[in-house]
Amino acid sequence: MTLHFIYNWNVSRETFQSISIEIMTNPLLSEQGLPAFSQVRPEHITPAVEAILDENRQWLSQRLKQEIEPTWDNLLYPLNENDNRLDRMWSPVSHLNAVMNSETLRVEYNSCLPKLSEYHTEIGQNQDLYQAIKHMHNNADDLDAAQIKVLDDALLSFKLSGIALAEKEQQRYGEIKKQLSQLSATFSDNVLDATHAWYKHITNVTELVGLSDSALNMAAQSAEQRDLPGWVITLDFPSYIAVMQYADSRELRAEVFHAFTTRASELGLNPAQDNTQVIRDIMRLRQESSELLGYANYAEVSLASKMADSTDKVIGFLRDLAAKSKPFAEQEYADIVQFAKDELGMTEEVQVWDVSYISEKMKQQQFQFTEQDLKPYFPVDRVIDGLFKLVGQLYSIRITPAEQPVDLWHADVQFYQIHDQTGALCAEFYLDLYARQHKRGGAWMSDFCGRFKREQGVQTPVAFMTCNSSPPIGDQPALFTHDEVVTLFHEFGHGLHHMMTQVDYPDVSGISGVEWDAVELPSQFMENWCWEREVLDMIAGHWQTGEALPQELFDKMLAARHFQGAMGMVRQLEFSLFDMLLHIAPAASQEGQLDSILQSVRDEVAVIKQPSFNRMVNSFSHIFAGGYAAGYYSYKWAEVLSADAYARFEEDGLFNAETGQA
Repeated sequence: MTLHFIYNWNVSRETFQSISIEIMTNPLLSEQGLPAFSQVRPEHITPAVEAILDENRQWLSQRLKQEIEPTWDNLLYPLNENDNRLDRMWSPVSHLNAVMNSETLRVEYNSCLPKLSEYHTEIGQNQDLYQAIKHMHNNADDLDAAQIKVLDDALLSFKLSGIALAEKEQQRYGEIKKQLSQLSATFSDNVLDATHAWYKHITNVTELVGLSDSALNMAAQSAEQRDLPGWVITLDFPSYIAVMQYADSRELRAEVFHAFTTRASELGLNPAQDNTQVIRDIMRLRQESSELLGYANYAEVSLASKMADSTDKVIGFLRDLAAKSKPFAEQEYADIVQFAKDELGMTEEVQVWDVSYISEKMKQQQFQFTEQDLKPYFPVDRVIDGLFKLVGQLYSIRITPAEQPVDLWHADVQFYQIHDQTGALCAEFYLDLYARQHKRGGAWMSDFCGRFKREQGVQTPVAFMTCNSSPPIGDQPALFTHDEVVTLFHEFGHGLHHMMTQVDYPDVSGISGVEWDAVELPSQFMENWCWEREVLDMIAGHWQTGEALPQELFDKMLAARHFQGAMGMVRQLEFSLFDMLLHIAPAASQEGQLDSILQSVRDEVAVIKQPSFNRMVNSFSHIFAGGYAAGYYSYKWAEVLSADAYARFEEDGLFNAETGQA
């Protein structure tokens, strides 16, 4: 890399040489190849961030001083190169912070967030750059549709960055953006720490009656990892859900539910991890920034770049779904209460920590199977091989492990390459499947880099695909529930969206530039194949015998597909409506408002009464740390779009390659 920015530093020659060597050997500043994860140290992060930001600032300043007409080649392309280098440096850091979190890494990561926020705000408020982009937009006769989309998005981004504000207001807006980036990181850190701080050590197996052998083995392995005898229950989702669905001990279910729903709250183990004030600060700053930009609330800001054209439209969409779903959900819940009384002999009032347990008993009686019956048929290698075979048939691609060793962050991670039908490499991805300590919960797709037509050739897209599925136990391979298979397919849909793009401009290639309420279309679209017999024959086979999923078991699984579907629907609508109404309310940051809004939504759409201690909002990372603020409705919005897309395959054939290409 060039070092011209160093010459402005007032340092001795010896110090200069030391800094030069340090920059040159920083693995985060390598411009070639994949990330060198094993070489990255926390002390590399800040120098790398500062080096690239300094270079980018200097280039832009010098370029804007030149009195030449702005064109794609002399302005947009070099800007894309600068952004690409910044992304290739920062994305491995951000990813490691999510999957291999440590205190030293976290400190460096969090300290750089304000620097990055300040830089992006500077770009968004750069009047000379804005005028140059505006000039290009007004003289775009020689640009293609994708390039015009880039300019359209850029002008909207300028508006949402405060380009029209007075200098004092711009400064305030920049301060708000910096604070919000830090608050979101704090929120996420608190959820991670609170999740992994709690565990229950059990030495008497009678407390775990009802759990399957695989769940017991997982709990025993968790204990062994902590050098403890017996079993350990954690709040990682595979452990949590196994207890909630199968543990006969009502006391254990209640204790685990309490721990899970009070994470990062004043009722959790550590008051220092309480997200209550963090949420209030986030809401206060989001409202202030919205008003600075001339919007009534943050929801309006959010929708400015989405498909939905008004908050009224979104709320109407959600309430219409709720009105149609709630009567069925109420009947489903009434059936649970009646079943508990008649079949389980429960005399106590059904509580929320009983619902999953009773529901599993109902499913077992009604359909003669449980999710645990399916797990032996979904060993990890069979699922992965079948998934790759499916997308290979759909999109005329071939997915194989990399031929050469790749630097990975954990022994569980796998790395794959995608080749097209001509044999050309078109994408690569990392797959990190299992729950573990120091890894954030949930499942997601993120990227190291996207498709970008550069002077030296087209940059190969590289994705990170992350799940928190049940891990291998001892010598036994990882065995997935069908829900975990669906989650994997969901994330792989996001990955395909990112990796298979044919657009050459990074601002609009893959998932970039896509309206956020459409971004879940490819992921939810992929879920449909998990229910097709022909596909299950590809992804399912008994882990010991290779036996195909029995037709009888498949029929039961299919019959139970929409079991309590209305209850699942109103639960998602509760999250979506709460998110939207919260971000519409100007006073949402005031004490008591959050609880008031949540309770009003529950009164409107929920059928299960939540206990007063439930602090679900304190760990609602999607909207406070994950980019879904005033956008959680996207799941339901895109579900409609994905159903339409899948209908093409239902009409043309499940493996129709022409439809796949279309």
